[in-house]
Amino acid sequence: MINKFFAPTRPASGIAIGLIAATFLTGAKSFAADLDTIGVTALRAATTNLNGSGVRVAQAEAELNSSTPPPFEVNPMVVGLPAADFTYYEGPPVTVLASSASGYPNSVGSESSHGDAVGGAFYGFPSGVSTNISHVDNYEGNYFLNTVVPELTAINDPVVNQSFAASGLTTNQQETYDSYYDKYSAQFGTLFVSGVGDSGPVSLPSTSYNGIGVGAYQGTSSVGPTLDNGRAKPDVTAPADATSYSTPLVAGAATILLQAGSRGDGGSDTTSATDQRMIKALLLNGAVKPADWANPSPSPLDPRYGSGILDVYNSYRQLAGGKHTFIQSGSVVLGAAHPALGGAGNVAGTNGWDFDTISSTPVTDGVNHYYFQLGGGTAGAASTGTMTLVWNRQFGQTAINNLDLFLYNVASGALIGASTSVVDNVEHIYLPSLPPGRYDLQVLKHGGNTVSPSETYALAFEFFTTSLAITVSGSNVQLTWPTYPDGFQLESTGNLTPPASWSASPTPVISGQQNVVTLDASGASQFFRLARP
Repeated sequence: MINKFFAPTRPASGIAIGLIAATFLTGAKSFAADLDTIGVTALRAATTNLNGSGVRVAQAEAELNSSTPPPFEVNPMVVGLPAADFTYYEGPPVTVLASSASGYPNSVGSESSHGDAVGGAFYGFPSGVSTNISHVDNYEGNYFLNTVVPELTAINDPVVNQSFAASGLTTNQQETYDSYYDKYSAQFGTLFVSGVGDSGPVSLPSTSYNGIGVGAYQGTSSVGPTLDNGRAKPDVTAPADATSYSTPLVAGAATILLQAGSRGDGGSDTTSATDQRMIKALLLNGAVKPADWANPSPSPLDPRYGSGILDVYNSYRQLAGGKHTFIQSGSVVLGAAHPALGGAGNVAGTNGWDFDTISSTPVTDGVNHYYFQLGGGTAGAASTGTMTLVWNRQFGQTAINNLDLFLYNVASGALIGASTSVVDNVEHIYLPSLPPGRYDLQVLKHGGNTVSPSETYALAFEFFTTSLAITVSGSNVQLTWPTYPDGFQLESTGNLTPPASWSASPTPVISGQQNVVTLDASGASQFFRLARP
């Protein structure tokens, strides 16, 4: 069935630049990217039916060429889904009237091989990330970019994949379209997942404050920060040849987390668990850091990798750790020191999340305190800590409230880590070696002349120690380590004399909540370690 309807008129506040050319993020069709790397394999082994079930998604596709009808449509047969699961939309500036179709093939558009590949990675059966989504709204990209988003046209899709980039924009044009996207996400709670581009600076629409900008890990990818004010983008990476195909992996992971939160895997507060700010914080906090990850101060993220390499299993386990509100809340004089208070009580558990509010005044900063007791595992073992704070640029605002994230050692009062960007609405702390002790994680909202007296934020946190267990049985040796946190690889060497040469050991088998590798113990001596990329 095909429907035609009049598109609304763009408001007078819109910029008159005509069609923004949406160009493809080129690269090999790598939708069969390693699901082990992004945590899907571990997630499927540990949980039941986390596959995007019940979640409706959108895919906006730019055109490969100027043929008629416009080639932007996903072919349901190629991605292994029924045609009834798709609705197709196109409109101005491609046509005078906006049109939709609920069957395939149709006269609204034609097949896009790029769209097929992107959809295959996003939700395709059986090799996609979220293989059981309820429906796909497939939009022609220029119509979506220039009409649907600026006009605040409501759609029914909480996750939108955008594997295209708008090229040739001035900084002012980028800022205008960032504002369109931020208004849309603030009003409707939509999470836009967008590729940052395959070369040069990061591109629109990945540059919006409230969306997720995705890079390609070990592929062709643009590098941040943004041109307007040096904000941190990309937010996260995923393994692919180019960002067209890393982006749907992240969109698929967001869909899975949305399903998990909706069904109560993160606790009874499903509204908080499924907020787009919370999903973003969990995805960033679960990411695995490459060996050369670095965030040049004051940026919270790496300009190449963002928060790291997507790992949806880590993000899910943090969601499943439950919601934990702050232990204490207080205020300090504007700009004054805010030391650890040392109040009673600790956050139950060392991985989880919170979705909360914080307030300040013209003369005071607000501070929320989360206390953690670390070192309960292997005696004396150091912990790795990752903490991510996310909040929105509010509807219609040009600026953001200024929030910071701090970690203090309670006993010594020492500041252990901080993330204090004044331009980003993300703060991120990564500390790979935290001694046992009690810590105060602080969310701080600066007072003074602010966007609003209070701000709603999403906080995700993870503190862990991990160890490798070795058991000898006859002529075999069995090495085991926990499946969570994910992202570790078993490596071996025959000689520890520097510089030792380490090589990857066999891929583990997942048994229960353990990774298991069984080796022949009759050979030469070997040394083993767990390492991340």
